[in-house]
Amino acid sequence: MNDKKVAIYSTPTCHFCNMAKEYFDANGVKYESFDVSNDSEKRAEMMEISGQLGVPVIQIEDNVVIGFNKPKLAELLGLDSGLKMAA
Repeated sequence: MNDKKVAIYSTPTCHFCNMAKEYFDANGVKYESFDVSNDSEKRAEMMEISGQLGVPVIQIEDNVVIGFNKPKLAELLGLDSGLKMAA
């Protein structure tokens, strides 16, 4: 459905990170997930692209979204914002 490169930098205990992943799954969006709580290299990479330590940081192609901003994600992914939502 979607062939854009999507990556999410997250931690296992982050509620909004899990909501974003559920949203991607519900809408058939393939993504790469990086656990920045255990991967210092990916944590440094996330800080470089976002300028912060907060998660989630979601990268869609060259666009960076900080937090679970569903309307912005839908726009960047070409999804109908009224489609399936994460619980």
